[in-house]
Amino acid sequence: MNHRTDILDLRTALDVLRQTPGQLVETDVEVDPEAELSGVYRYVGAGGTVMRPTKVDGPAMVFHNVKGHPDTSVAIGVLASRQRVANLFGVKKEELGHLLCECAKNPIQPIVTHEPAPCQEVVHRATDPEFDLFKLVPAPTNTPVDAGPYITLGMCYATHPDTGCSDVTIHRMCIQSKDELSIFLQPGSRHIGAMAERATELGQPLPISVSIGVDPAIEVTACFEPPTTPLGFNELSIAGALRKRPVELCPCLTVRENAIANAEYVIEGEIVPGSNHVVEDQNSHTGYAMPEFPGYNGKASHECWLLKVKAVTHRKHPIMQTCIGPSEEHVNMAGIPTEASILNLIDKALPGKVLNVYSHRAGGGKYMAILQCRKTVHTDEGKQRQAALLAFSAFPELKHVILVDEDVDIFDTNDVLWAMNTRFQGDRDIITIPGVRCHPLDPSSCPEYTGSIRDVGCSTKTIFDCTVPFELKEKFKRAAFKEVDVKHWLPDFEL
Repeated sequence: MNHRTDILDLRTALDVLRQTPGQLVETDVEVDPEAELSGVYRYVGAGGTVMRPTKVDGPAMVFHNVKGHPDTSVAIGVLASRQRVANLFGVKKEELGHLLCECAKNPIQPIVTHEPAPCQEVVHRATDPEFDLFKLVPAPTNTPVDAGPYITLGMCYATHPDTGCSDVTIHRMCIQSKDELSIFLQPGSRHIGAMAERATELGQPLPISVSIGVDPAIEVTACFEPPTTPLGFNELSIAGALRKRPVELCPCLTVRENAIANAEYVIEGEIVPGSNHVVEDQNSHTGYAMPEFPGYNGKASHECWLLKVKAVTHRKHPIMQTCIGPSEEHVNMAGIPTEASILNLIDKALPGKVLNVYSHRAGGGKYMAILQCRKTVHTDEGKQRQAALLAFSAFPELKHVILVDEDVDIFDTNDVLWAMNTRFQGDRDIITIPGVRCHPLDPSSCPEYTGSIRDVGCSTKTIFDCTVPFELKEKFKRAAFKEVDVKHWLPDFEL
């Protein structure tokens, strides 16, 4: 499928949104990054699993007057609408999963450029007596009980000490002091965590760059996970395929690592070996980290790693980019790669039987997937449930799968619930798989909730089969209407 390839940095993306009515709002009114900035955007366009009232599919927003940070701006919600993501990539919103699936199959590796990098126009070294992360990086505090200012959209880039293979992932990072960040590396689930553990075994620090404010292709593809992108697979190569040109990296100035050249900000540093015991809320003592994608305040971890910062570089008049953890922005960044991963695996095993996948916003892009299935012969009966099992394999953090027929719009929740109400019986169409590892941020995934769960993060994975049995398909045909061209009566009408 054809898609646009002209958006190669954050500034171009914002310019495109400015030219599209209703997609970007900007303000020069001063805003406090401590809880106030996120409090404003909660109403404007956060969506997702954010506490209501919130605007779903609202515009992105840029704050040009950030308290304590002159000459900087903060952008939020750039990807907080599936339609906006589709517009930025130049495809229909229903095609996003298929687009990323194709890009994952045809990667274009990043390249290192030694030309002057935009992200290094201004340089602040930690050896400078005035160096202070709190003043240099306008990282918002999402809520009044956050552990501190959080970097939520930092593209963390590091290289495995043994293999030399590099990887990019997004982790929550909290500013702890003038030259220190805590970085939460969920044990056993992220590649940079494995790199930090190996570097610790070798008794050496892990050089790392954190690039903030990059183009949408990089932000979305950085969220791919195993098995689609196993250890050693550089997700920037999928971004390269999406842009139809390699992502350009530049050498860092103070550590032996590369950074994303088109970034607004880059933090250079090292993960200190054996430092995975940092208390996340050591300054605030609130007990909380920040609001996470399920919609609850995440508990402060006592197992974060310490990132010792060596330098901060940035563009002139930099734009900090951030997101609200439970917002629609997380849904799209996590969910669209999930859809691609599910489509990729199912198409290999059951070609043509699943037409599309939607990682629903109610699950934060991670917990719930809706599969649009097609049965053409009697032997297809049961393959829809096999597809659900494959979906669990393609994305281990998935908790619920809803199966619907090809006449159901998976992106319309009312249509999906219609299928559940008219094509589903609880005593025969629910399949449960108890005691499977899922995601520790699900507050119901704990032994206190139910005795069937033996450890935090385990869950009962559930399939809701809302497809019509093949032999009954003729009895479940939807009412058909005459096809007409509405524009004959309403020339400006858009469905």
